[in-house]
Amino acid sequence: MALREVLPTRTLIYPDKQTKDENIKIVKEIHRESLRNPQSFWRKVAEELSWYEKDGPVFDATDGPPYGKWFSKWKTNLCYNSLDRHLAGVRRDKVAYYWEGENGDKRVLTYSDLHAAVNKLASGLKNLGVRRGDRVTLYLPMIPELPISMLACVRLGAIHSVVFAGFTSRSLASRINDSQSKVVITADGAYRRGKTIELKSIVDQAVQETPSIEKVIVVKRTGNPVNIVKDRDIWYDELVVSSENYVAPDAMEGTAPSFILYTSGTTGKPKGTTHSTGGYMVWVYYTQKVVFDVEDKDVYWCTADIGWITGHSYIVYGPLLRGVTSILFEGTPDYPQPDRWWDIIERYGVTILYTSPTAIRMHMKNGEQWAQKHNLSSLRLLGTVGEPINPEAWKWYFKHIGHEKTQIVDTWWQTETGGILITPQPGLARIPLKPGSATLPLPGIEPDVYSDDGQPTPAGEKGYLVIKRPWLGQLMTLWNDPEKFKQVYFTRFPGIYYAGDYAMVDDDGYFWLLGRADEVLKVAGHRIGTIELEDSLISHPAVAESAVIGKPDPVKMEVPVAFVVLRPGQMSSPELRRDIMDHVRKTIGPIAVPETIYFVSKLPKTRSAKIMRRVVRAVVEGKPLGDVTTLEDETSVEEMKKAYGELQAEIGTAQGSK
Repeated sequence: MALREVLPTRTLIYPDKQTKDENIKIVKEIHRESLRNPQSFWRKVAEELSWYEKDGPVFDATDGPPYGKWFSKWKTNLCYNSLDRHLAGVRRDKVAYYWEGENGDKRVLTYSDLHAAVNKLASGLKNLGVRRGDRVTLYLPMIPELPISMLACVRLGAIHSVVFAGFTSRSLASRINDSQSKVVITADGAYRRGKTIELKSIVDQAVQETPSIEKVIVVKRTGNPVNIVKDRDIWYDELVVSSENYVAPDAMEGTAPSFILYTSGTTGKPKGTTHSTGGYMVWVYYTQKVVFDVEDKDVYWCTADIGWITGHSYIVYGPLLRGVTSILFEGTPDYPQPDRWWDIIERYGVTILYTSPTAIRMHMKNGEQWAQKHNLSSLRLLGTVGEPINPEAWKWYFKHIGHEKTQIVDTWWQTETGGILITPQPGLARIPLKPGSATLPLPGIEPDVYSDDGQPTPAGEKGYLVIKRPWLGQLMTLWNDPEKFKQVYFTRFPGIYYAGDYAMVDDDGYFWLLGRADEVLKVAGHRIGTIELEDSLISHPAVAESAVIGKPDPVKMEVPVAFVVLRPGQMSSPELRRDIMDHVRKTIGPIAVPETIYFVSKLPKTRSAKIMRRVVRAVVEGKPLGDVTTLEDETSVEEMKKAYGELQAEIGTAQGSK
């Protein structure tokens, strides 16, 4: 039986049942065609882009899984397709980015402006000795110089490694040493909630442990005084002012690495996911087109940080390949006021918003009155990314941000997949949506849900999400560790990509993502996904956000422990705690009821708005917190410790009096 209620289809824009049925038929027929004739299907898509050579097959399966190759004998350049290709037409003077800094700074860059800046930096890097195949680490805030640096690297055929500008010097050093980068590009500082983060000092500490680094390029952002090391450090503006105005793009093989992006695994060492040039380029171009249904007049905003894969694919490469106008934002959703996002949408006339369920729930907590202060009528499409969206957040997003008019594209994908794999596809046809479901796979994607023994599960039963054939955006390998690449992704079910996520498929063939397979509690022999329990908690009318972890128990193995943030106007009380527990009992079952519920005003989150469940677990287990440099607000941990300690003391007193 299903572990999550499959909500009834909610018709959004269809005038009649026939139209809905026809649109589903269109999407499924395109999907079938992509699986029947992948060579001709993807050749047609690829020819919408520019290539220096187009020799050989689109896909070469000679090496067998997982080493099939896309466009192995074709040649192209990712930067050329993102910029140069647009300059001969009307997009030359079209805005590529509206940039807004946290402190109110603003810049507007057209495609021509971006092209000029990228060429100047590419020339400067070339003069410093950066060549094809060299690695360049980027440790920058969300400023235009970050996408400029990425594009300059791929123009030269160099491989960029973006490190989120919130990691510690130790984390930065480990990534530099693994990639053996020869150059770091950073800034004198970054703004975060009115404070200044000294990025250059962090780089200085890291470089003491990274012998491969030859040069450090520094962008002036905050004006902070920094230490400039002679013969190693150079100011960005001094480098580009003396550079040439044009560098010819390098013709890269389709299988040439374009970038490395490190992602956390189940072990402490990050994995260097390595993406191709040709397959990745075609995939993010195509998905930007069919998932977001972008038009030339759109103003598109993906709110992610470029330090993560979402920013790579859907702030930089996808939008630029499609010639889109994007918002690039340095700040946080609720600083200096909770309506910062809604103000930006109104001022720039944003038409497409792509954000995370965590951010949506944060706005739910703040209240819809902040959005109601602004005219959001320009929005025509909303998207979600990063984690499964619970139905309550989906409905709030649809009602208060989309005003029950906009399509919502709930997207499933990973760092390893390069781009979106399962989602509604309004660029093909608008299908009925189900709040909480990512709906159907994109063309070329053949997902399934397997049981422990590698058999497809019946409709409505939970299992492991797998992808049964190669796709264009798939990572090529893990940098410096091809054996781990095979072991992590292709041994659980031999030759088939194991996503590490739980999922189920309903009777209509819609996919429901149920969280990471390693974020599962085992209570008295029963498996309970943390996302399922968090969804249940959030569906209570008093709860805005929740975080669930498992606490060791000598009898049940684990018991759920929940921290919740209440909606505005709600007051914590023993009665409310019992009511929420009863709600979980009714929506999931007695086995899922938390040992107790702790009320807090905020949860520990990263600066990219993801809940740090390992910090929650450390508080409950009384263990060291570990690296918390990416924590958005350190007071959340202290509040959690206080709430946990006080309630534990009350429980102890009550038990002692019996």
